Amino acid sequence: MKVGLIGLGIMGKPMAKNILKSGYDLCVNDLNKANVDEVVACGAKAASSEEIGRTCDVVLTMLPNGPQVKQVMLGENGVSNFMKAGTTYIDMSSISPLVAKEVAEVLAAKGIDMLDAPVSGGEPMAINGTLSFMVGGKQQIFDKYKALLSCMGASVVRCGDIGAGNTTKLANQVIVAINIAGLSEAMLLAKKAGVDPQLVFDAIKGGLAGSNVMNAKFPMINEHNYKPGFRIDLHIKDLANALDCGHSVGSPLPLTALMMEIFQTLRADGCGSDDHSGIAKYYEKIGGTQIGK
Repeated sequence: MKVGLIGLGIMGKPMAKNILKSGYDLCVNDLNKANVDEVVACGAKAASSEEIGRTCDVVLTMLPNGPQVKQVMLGENGVSNFMKAGTTYIDMSSISPLVAKEVAEVLAAKGIDMLDAPVSGGEPMAINGTLSFMVGGKQQIFDKYKALLSCMGASVVRCGDIGAGNTTKLANQVIVAINIAGLSEAMLLAKKAGVDPQLVFDAIKGGLAGSNVMNAKFPMINEHNYKPGFRIDLHIKDLANALDCGHSVGSPLPLTALMMEIFQTLRADGCGSDDHSGIAKYYEKIGGTQIGK
């Protein structure tokens, strides 16, 4: 099976390396030549979008948002213009479910199957190959490519038809944002009350309040380490898609709207490129107290 991957950013680059470790023949493309060169050094082949479309059995993308996916796949020189009927496109980006359905409809007319397969886990899990994939599409296509996705993820679950993967990812992003906010709020309370947040974390992480979010993000907050595994700017994009989806289906999202405003405040303060654990900075600002060490 020949695989093409377009998008070698924070997530795409380690995902490409895990594809190579599993023995797949991989062609890659990205605007950042240094990232391409790094993955080529691991065994991939650099290729144009046209070459990827013409020669690969399955094309993967890991891109920032829906407009980039539509441009790369459906634009004037889009990859789908060169793909053969019977090949497959898997979008691992986090985009609007409506955009995923729109792209799938265009590809279906060309005889190209599609899965929308966004991921959760951030850069550490992308590096370790332990991401969670949330997939939408036909069962038989999912079954055919589950092994490919599994070389990048520890969990690969089909959630329904096209669009279901991204709907699930939006739900995931709502939960993650609210969890980090709750963690920050609670640790600020502890700090202002004179209790060490590290001891609070140690005491509660094994109980009902414990979570993967807490385990991953408290150490970053405590160390004031906001190097991005998942940038605030990208979480803003996801929550915008969640709010749009919620409005379109009549689902109220009051906490999501509040989180959007917190993120927008952080962006206005110049923190858009920080990891989303930087929500803690918002609480430190309004509370006048540093949470971590």
